[in-house]
Amino acid sequence: MEQDLVETEKRRKREINIDPSLQWSQWQLLDSILPTGGFAHSFGLEAAIQARLVSGPDDLQTFVIHLLENTGNLLLPFVYSATMNPTLDNWQKLDRILDATLSNEVGRKASVSQGSSLMRVAASVFTELPSLKSMRDVCIGSGVVSFHHAPVFGIICGLLGMDSGTSQRAYIFMTMRDVISAATRLNLVGPLGAAVLQHRVAYVAESMVKKWMDRSVEDACQTAPLLDTIQGCHTYLFSRLFCS
Repeated sequence: MEQDLVETEKRRKREINIDPSLQWSQWQLLDSILPTGGFAHSFGLEAAIQARLVSGPDDLQTFVIHLLENTGNLLLPFVYSATMNPTLDNWQKLDRILDATLSNEVGRKASVSQGSSLMRVAASVFTELPSLKSMRDVCIGSGVVSFHHAPVFGIICGLLGMDSGTSQRAYIFMTMRDVISAATRLNLVGPLGAAVLQHRVAYVAESMVKKWMDRSVEDACQTAPLLDTIQGCHTYLFSRLFCS
């Protein structure tokens, strides 16, 4: 299966003459100003703080590293597979597999919420990709797909002509950016400290991408069960700022 995906990627690169203007869309996809709802989620950080697993910058760095490792192992295979084959049938298959794989309700709802928002925004913004809107129109309200975030992101990257390596790095980058942004709003670290932390963790993130990239969805698994459990406790918090 992996060899087939590699051949598909090579064939896609030969067949598609990427319009340079698509690079602007690729950058916009990663822009925090794109209203996809990512900043409404803390990836379990808020629950970890209230459970006293994270209480300062050092704990935060450890949390971020474990989160990125878990994201790389669990979600990058879905981003990779969707980027390599951005078709409706493949998207529906990946979405069903991921829905069965995610082990806590909070994480599942967060993935669906972010994926639904991303697909809605992308279909409205990236008008040069009419297939995005048609795919969304076919699936919305049908119950065929749940709109999980990782496959949706991979589909958009593939249609925008982004190569699989870049799409996987972009997904890890967005995860790192969003959780560190959540940390600033939870007063765990200041804006400058957050920027320093993001730059410091980037080197670790790159090693994780190289470790977990280009793997099939059959290899996807959870590597941080404690973080998964903590995120699942988010709905029990008496007061909370984030949705997850």
